[in-house]
Amino acid sequence: MKYQQTLDKLFEVVGGKDNIKNYEHCATRLRIILKDDSKVDKAKAEEIPESKGYFFNTGQHQFIFGTGKVNAVYADLQTVMGDSDSNESNGDFKDDVYKNLSPAQKVVRTLADILVPLIPALVTTGLLMGVRGLLIELGMDLSDEALILFQMLTDTAFAFLPVLIAYSATKKFGGNPLLGIVVGLMMVAPQLPNAWAVAGGDANPLTVFGIDIIGYQGSIIPAIVAGYLISKLEKSLRKVVPQLMDLVVTPFLTITITIAAMLFILGPIIQLIETGVIDFIVNILEAPFGIGYIVFAGFQQLLTITGLHHSLSIIEINLLNNGGENVVQTLITASMAGQFGAAVAAAMLMKNKVKRTNAFSSTASTLFGITEPLLFGVNLRSFRVFASGMIAGAIGGFVTYLLGIKATGMGITFIPGLLLYGGVDLLFYLLVIAIAFGVGFVLVRLQSKKISEDLNA
Repeated sequence: MKYQQTLDKLFEVVGGKDNIKNYEHCATRLRIILKDDSKVDKAKAEEIPESKGYFFNTGQHQFIFGTGKVNAVYADLQTVMGDSDSNESNGDFKDDVYKNLSPAQKVVRTLADILVPLIPALVTTGLLMGVRGLLIELGMDLSDEALILFQMLTDTAFAFLPVLIAYSATKKFGGNPLLGIVVGLMMVAPQLPNAWAVAGGDANPLTVFGIDIIGYQGSIIPAIVAGYLISKLEKSLRKVVPQLMDLVVTPFLTITITIAAMLFILGPIIQLIETGVIDFIVNILEAPFGIGYIVFAGFQQLLTITGLHHSLSIIEINLLNNGGENVVQTLITASMAGQFGAAVAAAMLMKNKVKRTNAFSSTASTLFGITEPLLFGVNLRSFRVFASGMIAGAIGGFVTYLLGIKATGMGITFIPGLLLYGGVDLLFYLLVIAIAFGVGFVLVRLQSKKISEDLNA
């Protein structure tokens, strides 16, 4: 095997392959859950060949290998573990992870498991919005028919967003996803007054039993709650409904009870709370003089370290729903660029050739929107480096405020994020990246003596 030496050292570090309970990988990291965490030799964790860094988070020992390489290392690990009778990696890795999460982390992780699968569809929609904006920016005169077709391409995913979310949530909670689709469609049925039309004063709510009912276009949390209700009702009903009647009675009661609860009880309350919370967050983000932008771009990478950054999807979806523009994407990129500049400068200060090479390699995935290797492999080795990246990100956030640029979509950042901008905004986006990168780089160079001592100790 190509990575036999890597695995031999890995087993030595984690206390032997018999100590491995479960394992998985993400885009850049090999993530391992152990039976006994006390057997880990953290001092040797940095010596694993091909690894760019190690950290422990939410019960997982995470070894950074980088995009592509982690897949190959994982494949070799599967081969070796497949020969071991003690292998317990049976596909329940997420269940093992959840056991080690705090309540807040469990909520965020659940949201991520529901929303992240939807991102490819939302990214595509955002790119199509960008294409339409670019064509108009170039002076192309689109016919009414062409605009209608573009509207179909760009608006459908958001118009039926509760359907997608209800499907994903029902699947996540263990229910029948098709029932989620049906309930989701009912929540945005054309017979109900359109939520956007009601908000704009072009339609009135449907009043039943004294309760104002509107469609759930653009809603996120109500659709998640609906998915949860579907899965719980379905499981509970299957325990009491005779098997002979299960095929008809269980889905009938599940759908009927869920949609009734969403329309008349839970839905209006949750929708009101969701709107209030999201509006509050957006108002903070839009604080005067760019303060919200500065704080967000400065601290966003802290969310990445904790894994809480997945919760930002709710804000991004809401921004795109209401105005078709998403400043959060720009600010996340600014935050990344600041840490990127600091990491490159820090890597140049490393005297050990192997560590320096690994550090530069760790920064590469940032260009494609993945910063964990850079953060855990380089910047968090010295607080001065990470703090420099935070300051640089904050300045990038302020520049974003001054230029007034916003993306047309979500889910892709840094270089792939270029596709979400057109015309002069594309140049402004590159300027934000350049300024944040430059500030991060310069701040580290100005502290080179102290930082060099930290990194080469």
